Amino acid sequence: MSRPVPVPTELSEPFWEAARRGDLVVPCCPSCNLRFFVPEPTCPGCMAPDWHYAPSAGRGTVYSVTVVHRAPGPGFDTPFALAVIDLDDGGTLLSHVDAGDPDAVAIGMRVRVDFRPLTDEITLPCFVPER
Repeated sequence: MSRPVPVPTELSEPFWEAARRGDLVVPCCPSCNLRFFVPEPTCPGCMAPDWHYAPSAGRGTVYSVTVVHRAPGPGFDTPFALAVIDLDDGGTLLSHVDAGDPDAVAIGMRVRVDFRPLTDEITLPCFVPER
C-alpha cells in the first residue's frame, strides 16, 4: 500500500502510538458514552472536553464503500476501497479495506483491523475481510 504518511497531532498521537503497538483505540466520551473518530478537542456529542482513548477489538461491518480511482493527492496507489466501518464495540471509522480487489468490498462485509507499517514511526490501521 502506497500513500502519504500521516503526521500525528497532539490529539492523534495516542492513536498512532497504539497502532504502532498493534492496538486500535478510538476516542470515547465518559459523559455521554459516544465513541467517535476523528479525535476532536471536545466530544462532538455533548461537547465534554474530558474524552479518552478506549480500546477497540477492531472488528466491524462495512457501512458504506467507494472505490477511489483518481488519487486524492500525490503518493496514493489507485484504485483502492475506502469505507466507513461500523465498529462492533461502537463508533465508526473511515479506513482503507484491502480485499485484494477493491471492487470485492461490499456493504455488509465483515472486516477486521490489520496494521500496515508505513515507516518506523507510523503504522496504518486498515481493514481486511474477516475470514
